[in-house]
Amino acid sequence: MTAPPAPDTMALSGEVRAEVAIVGGGYTGLSAALHLVQRGVKAVVLEARHVGFGGAGRNVGLVNAGMWVMPDELPNVLGPVHGDRLLTLLGDAPKAVFEIVARYGINCELQQHGTLHCAIGRSGLDELKKREAQWQARGAPVRLLSHEETAQKIGTCAYAGALLDQRAGTIQPLAYVRGLAGAAIGEGAVVYTDSPVAEVQPSGSKWRVTTTKGAVIADWVVMATDAYTQGPWEIIRREQVHLPYFNLATAPLPDHIRARILPGHEGCWDTQEVLSSFRMDARGRLIFGSVGALKGTGHPIHSDWGRRALRRLFPQLGDIRFEAEWYGQIGMTDDNLPRFHRFADRVIGCSGYNGRGIAPGTVMGRTLASLIAGEITEDDLPLPVTTAKAARLRPIKEVFYEVGAQAVHLIDSRF
Repeated sequence: MTAPPAPDTMALSGEVRAEVAIVGGGYTGLSAALHLVQRGVKAVVLEARHVGFGGAGRNVGLVNAGMWVMPDELPNVLGPVHGDRLLTLLGDAPKAVFEIVARYGINCELQQHGTLHCAIGRSGLDELKKREAQWQARGAPVRLLSHEETAQKIGTCAYAGALLDQRAGTIQPLAYVRGLAGAAIGEGAVVYTDSPVAEVQPSGSKWRVTTTKGAVIADWVVMATDAYTQGPWEIIRREQVHLPYFNLATAPLPDHIRARILPGHEGCWDTQEVLSSFRMDARGRLIFGSVGALKGTGHPIHSDWGRRALRRLFPQLGDIRFEAEWYGQIGMTDDNLPRFHRFADRVIGCSGYNGRGIAPGTVMGRTLASLIAGEITEDDLPLPVTTAKAARLRPIKEVFYEVGAQAVHLIDSRF
């Protein structure tokens, strides 16, 4: 409804040649393509559906720094070298997004006013105090706001406090990924849509990436399909547990109400395990989301909960009408951290952003381009090279997430 149209593309037909074939037209794949062609490397993107079809287009729209994992814990998981590199890369990742938007004039409702991680009760506030101390020790511009400051920033008294991260911001996520595609095409990349990859096979010293109607012969292959992977190396999908997440968009709010909700245009999410998130779009729609899939019994449960929760947060909204709704799948890894995989010689990929796709996907795509262009080696990466492994009890966990979210939303009274 609100994103500018995607650039014109077509399905691959026949055989083409490139230095790099990129499978997946989301943040990682298109960022990799953009940064490759900036370096003079010929790149072709193959997207099974349309640009931003998966997690990129269904995103919440928060351009956050870091990951869910506490900053001090990350080096404990990855080791001090990779841990510090990843913290630095992801801490600066929103800036990379903002610079791309500015350089290419991408129309994506960008707001660079930070995000607010909102504390639910004393336990939530204690968590945010730790995050504040750990990020500040690394020089990050974060600050814990009091209950009163938070109420002024958001327009509700529901939260015990909030962590303001001034590195972050909000964006219209589908508009951004379409803008990335336009930027990449403008620099010389070729993007094919409606071109699902059926097979990736060696072809002499190169790789043959076969679609339903054509093929790309390339030196390198980048797998950038993440949680929506199908076809070759479907282990990328099986390594992650799908966490469904939905968004509900109100009709544009009247000016007198809009002026008192998020007047500073920050984006928000809270500390609950079954979290909720919200931001205001450029036309005054409040976009509110949480864990769950808008299908089957979950559809009325989650939608009704959304109305109740918004009325508790912002009673001034009165009767709430949702103008649009959607949901998608977040890919969760077992340690809530992304992965770098080498699937074969010159076949690589990053995945597993755990709900932080916009900024990490953008900078990981840039990192893949630097590796392929020979600017860095695998020893310089912010992640260790690991072998993809299927997540334990994945189908059971995925059912549990949805059933659990429905149960929480039936009885939720957090506000």
